[in-house]
Amino acid sequence: MSILKFLGKSAGLRSPSRIKHNGRKLSDILVAHGQFIRGQEGGVRADLAGADLSRADLHRAILTGAILHDAVLDGANLVESKLNLADLERTHLRGADLRHSDMTEAHLPGADLTEAKISGVELFGSDLTGAILCRADLSVTNCRNVILLGADLRGATVTSTVFRETNLDGVDLSGLDLSTALLPYGWKPPASAG
Repeated sequence: MSILKFLGKSAGLRSPSRIKHNGRKLSDILVAHGQFIRGQEGGVRADLAGADLSRADLHRAILTGAILHDAVLDGANLVESKLNLADLERTHLRGADLRHSDMTEAHLPGADLTEAKISGVELFGSDLTGAILCRADLSVTNCRNVILLGADLRGATVTSTVFRETNLDGVDLSGLDLSTALLPYGWKPPASAG
């Protein structure tokens, strides 16, 4: 079964004004976070740890440095969002649409990005230790200087993905079409045991 069918794509996206976390509307949390980012009075860093944000419409949301660890963002629309420096440890992003978002130096250890759309994303310097990227689309994504230790990339699409300056030791890239990916200089696939 496709992850999008599992998530009930036909149900549509949820507006931030209709989602509550700890008694507050998500739309109000996002406004206060924007003020926090700009250093304005009344600004408060968004703490959405453990929040259910599944199927949330967060298109172009500014979540720079937000706390989102253990949150559920399955099927969420995060296209062109700002998630740089965000804490996304163990966050569920199954089937999420992250195309063209900025995730520079985001903290994603143990995150589940199964079947996520991650094409055109800026992941420079992010930590994806132990992340699940099964069947994720990483086409034209900047994965320079990314920590991928123990990440699961089975079935991922890496068309024109940039892995330069990334340590791929211990990362299982078997079965992936690496013909257009930009790999670290001098990198050679590990010899198969046999």
